Parts: sequence; structure tokens; C-alpha cells
Amino acid sequence: MNEERYERFHYIIGATASAILTVLAFGAMIIGEWDRTLALWVIGVSAVVQIVVQLRFFLHIDFSRQKREDLLLILFSLLMLTMLAGGTIWILGDLSKRMM
Repeated sequence: MNEERYERFHYIIGATASAILTVLAFGAMIIGEWDRTLALWVIGVSAVVQIVVQLRFFLHIDFSRQKREDLLLILFSLLMLTMLAGGTIWILGDLSKRMM
């Protein structure tokens, strides 16, 4: 029962933090009085923090010895996705230059 309560508490913290970060990102664009670069920085930082919150509170990924394999798997998947997206953008940019 105690572990269930602890896990529920973590889900509530994660959901609250995710909601606050989402409102912060939307607020950065809705306010409109901020400089565009500042708004983009706020959105970018809140996106990175949102990823960390999602990994920690919902996927239960942390730096403990037992979860290290999961973290390495996620980092490897992120590397592969970055290479795939970066390669696609690179190829399309090169093709666009050659077509002009």
C-alpha cells in the first residue's frame, strides 16, 4: 500500500510539472511582448525540462544502477533519430542547392 501511494504521488508531481511547463511554453508565445529569441529560448528550455520530467516521473528512468541499461537504450535511440533526421535535412538541403 505504501509503494502504491508513493507511485501515485510521483504521477501527480509529474502531471503537475508537465502542465506547468506546457502553460509556460504557451504563455511565452501568447504574451507577445517578449522578444522572439527570448520566447524561443523559453520554449526550448521548457521542452528539454519536459523531456526530463517525462523520463523521470512516468518512465521511471533515473541514474540508479538498475535503470542504466534503459537510459543507454533511450540515449542510443535518440542518437539514431538525430542521425536520421539530420541526414535527411542534409540531403534535402544539398539537393535544393543543386537544383537552384
